[in-house]
Amino acid sequence: MNIIITGGAGFIGSHVVRLFVNKYPQYKIINLDKLTYAGNLANLKDIENKPNYKFVRMDICDFNGVLKLMQDEHVDGIIHLAAESHVDRSIKDPFTFAQTNVMGTLSMLQAAKTAWEGCPNKYEGKRFYHISTDEVYGALQMTHPEGIMPPFTTKASSGKHHLAYGDKFFTEDLKYQPHSPYSAAKASSDHFVRAFHDTYGLPTIVTNCSNNYGPYQFPEKLIPLFINNIRHRKPLPVYGKGENVRDWLYVEDHARAIDLIFHKGVIAETYNIGGFNEWKNIDIIKVLINTVDRLLGRPEGADMDLITYVTDRAGHDMRYAIDSSKLQRELGWEPSLQFEEGIEKTVRWYLDNQEWMDNVTSGDYLKYYEDMYSNR
Repeated sequence: MNIIITGGAGFIGSHVVRLFVNKYPQYKIINLDKLTYAGNLANLKDIENKPNYKFVRMDICDFNGVLKLMQDEHVDGIIHLAAESHVDRSIKDPFTFAQTNVMGTLSMLQAAKTAWEGCPNKYEGKRFYHISTDEVYGALQMTHPEGIMPPFTTKASSGKHHLAYGDKFFTEDLKYQPHSPYSAAKASSDHFVRAFHDTYGLPTIVTNCSNNYGPYQFPEKLIPLFINNIRHRKPLPVYGKGENVRDWLYVEDHARAIDLIFHKGVIAETYNIGGFNEWKNIDIIKVLINTVDRLLGRPEGADMDLITYVTDRAGHDMRYAIDSSKLQRELGWEPSLQFEEGIEKTVRWYLDNQEWMDNVTSGDYLKYYEDMYSNR
């Protein structure tokens, strides 16, 4: 197979590219990335010279460019990860999020439709896999029908017990209620993907995933930002009281799920991917402080005074929680790491890769790419 992975130089995308390149030497993996601030080819240094890997710098909104690439490379599958994803940025600049997440997805869909309709067997053996977010579902309340104060132990429909902050979860049949420009743009892109299946028969799959964490995440997101701030004893700005709850999944577990769904998922289906792993933001921050302090040889908890409470984000959803029972039940996937193990690996990676962090936070990598590609 010849597969395009969009956004493959980003956080989640680089893990998916690495997995596919290493696991499937018989495939040709084409990493299509615009190399915005969140894309960094240093994330893929270990596989950049593999014979089955190719990088193409391109904007997903460039319909003609994408179409030509699909036709030239005889592309069989698309794993579409490229997106603007930071909620704070979407609040300040919703136009960019609509352009990339909505029009970019539409560009990819139309290019796939046009390219594959020209094939002898049309859509046979083809697949367009769109990766989305749990944020499209809106917000969940922190409640229990018997009045028990959260967190409490609950059981998902798969039978898996875990700690939760409410008795309701995001399921695949839940209606969309996006609250931020980011989630509204992703919701719109999801609708376009499903519409292309229903209207044209394009073989599509959609997944909605919870918060990811792990190596190579751009340090505007909570976990890498706070690890770096703790290391350098900088303030840790916490929205509101830090009571907002998120479901966390180690990024390599997400990549494994994408691999499984791309190969065995049912066309036109939606699968939710989550870790059954709910944490309040303030509790995660305290775990990060304790872990960083311990690994740096400081007294555990010595940097708790770095926590600084700031004005809450506009429209800040209280709780996200994915029910991934369908994926576990139908395809046999489940997370491989407990959060404590995953966060330990993550903190160690960022502490051991300060050069990567310095390069990203300085912005030097962006100038390097601009110079490199302007000379071509």
